[in-house]
Amino acid sequence: MTILDEIIAYKKKEVAERASTHPIKLLEQSIYYHSDCVSLKHYIQREDKSGIIAEFKRKSPSKGNINAYADVEKVTIGYMQAGASALSVLTDSHFFGGKNEDLTIARKFNFCPILRKDFTVSEYQIIEAKSIGADAILLIAAVLTKEEITAFSKLAHNLGMEVLLEIHTEEELEKYIPEIKLVGINNRNLKTFEVDFENSIRLAKLLPNDTVKIAESGISNPDNISTLRSHGFGGFLIGENFMKTADPEITAKKFIEQIQKLETIII
Repeated sequence: MTILDEIIAYKKKEVAERASTHPIKLLEQSIYYHSDCVSLKHYIQREDKSGIIAEFKRKSPSKGNINAYADVEKVTIGYMQAGASALSVLTDSHFFGGKNEDLTIARKFNFCPILRKDFTVSEYQIIEAKSIGADAILLIAAVLTKEEITAFSKLAHNLGMEVLLEIHTEEELEKYIPEIKLVGINNRNLKTFEVDFENSIRLAKLLPNDTVKIAESGISNPDNISTLRSHGFGGFLIGENFMKTADPEITAKKFIEQIQKLETIII
């Protein structure tokens, strides 16, 4: 059993338990449930933004604690002030040290798109995502069927949210559906955790031109951004590179400033 298999097995049990104690009718009473969402696609494409989706992540299965005591209010506000296009907030508790309250706090203090980063295996989680203030959800092709992706996307869109479909292989690309306009290509193999930018670049060429392509994982320097942007990527999800430092928001600011300088030189 891979780490991903273990996560999904645990997640299915966790969601079933949560659904029994926090029914959908209760989720629908949230002030966020009937609020309008902010478009992740629009913010990624804004010329005055960096294209970076800055992630708040406390730990990971492969690295252990990254920044266990980081303050979500301070970091997420700092990310947006640094010029990030959007936020990604890990809400998985058991493996990533996150919680739903992290996203709700980020929502309270930021007017920007917020991606709920979790392992979606049930329609319940999509309704839950809307209730805690998310604007977009992540669907991982490696753990879902095309039928599930279609059904989950339809529900998310009906609730006003956008969907980021994550792929890593050409086989997973077959699960893409035209209704999804945001596709994340994970540079890191979720089974081996090895990073391969060439694989991501190859897959990006196979996607429709109107798809907003987002590079995920393993981005550690501004040169990576320049390379990926030249191959059609518009968005860049970065978490660990920021979160592993004492002040993630300051690291993000310096990183984005370096990108701007580099792109000015290229122009």
